[in-house]
Amino acid sequence: MKTLLINGVSHQVDAPDDMPLLWVLRDILGMTGTKYGCGIAQCGACTVHLGDEAVRACQTTMDMIDNQPITTIEGAAANAIGAKVQAAWLEKEVVQCGYCQSGQIMSAIALLSSNPKPSDAEIDDAMAGNICRCGTYVRIREAIHAAASA
Repeated sequence: MKTLLINGVSHQVDAPDDMPLLWVLRDILGMTGTKYGCGIAQCGACTVHLGDEAVRACQTTMDMIDNQPITTIEGAAANAIGAKVQAAWLEKEVVQCGYCQSGQIMSAIALLSSNPKPSDAEIDDAMAGNICRCGTYVRIREAIHAAASA
């Protein structure tokens, strides 16, 4: 049994050390906001925060967590930056199909947490690991700028 602190709440989880965090979140805890995309950490749909770092939950295993707090999309709005990002996402109508958006939002929050006024190039660089099959990249960048200005 391992205790995970997820979105400020402790969870007792019985999972093998090599189980990806994504499956713990989705299958064991029923937290389905974090999406499965590619399984090889290339699309960004499964992005969560481990401590202060954005990580891909599909490749982060239980033995890598090391008592660090985890934040998922379900807990993103509890953070002031997260609330601003989510509001900007709605204001700029970023979402089309929505599948990638939880990972996009978590990556944007991590960016703005470390760089509160990013340039277009810095946004593009930070978000490059997140694939949006609908191609809403321009609106994503606009929303990040809006959240940074809020």
